[in-house]
Amino acid sequence: MRQEAITSPMNNPMSSYTIQSLLAVPSTVEKHIRKQLLGEYLHVGQTYLITHDSEMVTAAIATQYFTALEELIAGKPFAYVLGKQSFWQHEFLVNQHTLIPRPDTERLIEAVLNHHRNSLSKPMNILDLGTGSGCIAITLAEEFKNSYVSAVDKSPEALKVATQNAKRIGVNNIAFFEGSWYEPFMTTNADENNKFDIIVSNPPYIDPNDRHLAGLTDEPIGALIADNKGMADICHIVKTAPQFLQPHGLLAIEHGYNQGEQVRDVFLSNGFDEVITVKDYGDNERVTLGVLGRVPNSEQSIFNGLKMPKSGKTALNCLTIFQYYLHNLPCFAGDLVYF
Repeated sequence: MRQEAITSPMNNPMSSYTIQSLLAVPSTVEKHIRKQLLGEYLHVGQTYLITHDSEMVTAAIATQYFTALEELIAGKPFAYVLGKQSFWQHEFLVNQHTLIPRPDTERLIEAVLNHHRNSLSKPMNILDLGTGSGCIAITLAEEFKNSYVSAVDKSPEALKVATQNAKRIGVNNIAFFEGSWYEPFMTTNADENNKFDIIVSNPPYIDPNDRHLAGLTDEPIGALIADNKGMADICHIVKTAPQFLQPHGLLAIEHGYNQGEQVRDVFLSNGFDEVITVKDYGDNERVTLGVLGRVPNSEQSIFNGLKMPKSGKTALNCLTIFQYYLHNLPCFAGDLVYF
């Protein structure tokens, strides 16, 4: 099917447009999207477009508008066309190196704020893993004004965007680090500066074979998919978190709509208590959080209370090791375990 041609200033340099005539040019892009687009480029609201519809539009803005329409028709996400996306109380710059912030990720922010609702003014160290555009880290830095946020991403291009966003929004209690997950804080002599009160992450969690990936071709694939049916990065973050969390520190992770039970099991088998999962705005399990309460101990298990002969200790250890692997099955997919 032939794509509809657009009459634009690029095709006809002598064209001149009013707001009304520009919006009246035929296009497959829905009119409310076209209005929002033109309003962005003119820096005016929707009411202005109606009350000033006879106002002339400069050739430069008309060209920008038609170029954007062509990009939308080609399938480019609206946020990438505009170069920004709303999240929480701000607009964040985005590009092809960052994921587009979703409203459901705001549930992670809400869950953390709710957990610390009585200690928002307390100075804390907060870590955001895989920060992307910086929307989570910057939002937490604003909400926890007396705290300090460290934001990590392995993409230098994404970190440039995140740094720009922090400057635009005016957040100063934040620092950005290049590296993979906890890598920037892996030191031989860990000190209190490497311990955090809160760790958050929206890691890759989509199975590489998931059919939904077909609709996400414009976003960075490395920020979307993970091995072991989407669980590999989640497992690494949870299993490593006790090394970097203060006692009773909070870990909160966004995950796939069908991963809640697996994620809770990984939390519980790695020393986390008070583990809960919060649903997103579509009523899907989306964010799991827990408090570091204990170091996993193979001898503290469901076998406690059983009367075992001393000679049975080896058998008990084998059983509890098996139990640990069973709980962590999503993290050990494909591994062969010998007892």
